[in-house]
Amino acid sequence: MNKQQWEEFLDPYVQTVGELKIKLRGVRKQYLKKNQYSPIEFVTGRVKRYDSIVAKARHRGYNVQSSESLAQMEDIAGIRVMVQFVEDIYDVLALLRSRTDFQVIEERDYIANQKDSGYRSYHVIVSYTIDMIDGPHQVLAEIQIRTLAMNFWATIEHSLEYKYEGTIPQNVRARLTRAAEVGFALDNEMSAIREEIRDAQLLFERFEERESENEDE
Repeated sequence: MNKQQWEEFLDPYVQTVGELKIKLRGVRKQYLKKNQYSPIEFVTGRVKRYDSIVAKARHRGYNVQSSESLAQMEDIAGIRVMVQFVEDIYDVLALLRSRTDFQVIEERDYIANQKDSGYRSYHVIVSYTIDMIDGPHQVLAEIQIRTLAMNFWATIEHSLEYKYEGTIPQNVRARLTRAAEVGFALDNEMSAIREEIRDAQLLFERFEERESENEDE
């Protein structure tokens, strides 16, 4: 595919990421407007870069010159939903399963079944219908749900994978794996005092609201 064809191929993915970010951020706002705890802390998203698409397509046997073949890739459009507690991951998962604007077609639980590297996250593959000027398009997108600690670790690992071109030295890999266990232990400790933390956050938010109202007077 030439440059124009690539842009046309990626346009539905760009729009999908934009719409899903708006919708999931809207879920958080709805909780907050009702003075309820939101399991969603924040949402990010991206469309995979050209070189990453090509490299992964070749690794998995997709035809990089065929848009029909590439459309079978599940993570060209990617959304990350960050949460505070491990329990929140499953609350967000329930929200995704209940939605009618996209269809959950696959789930991968890397929390109960962590990768050997120590990677933890919950991946949900969805099929989303995007309206383009030439009609509706079905787009596959991957939604990753993870705690802030899991996301910190995964971001570091991704940087190291890039630095060492996919072959992280064994001594660094061993320390990274230990760090994953420390991060998960932190998540478990936070879960143990989850209600205390949530109550404290709610009180602090109300305090900030009062302070803001006083400043406006």
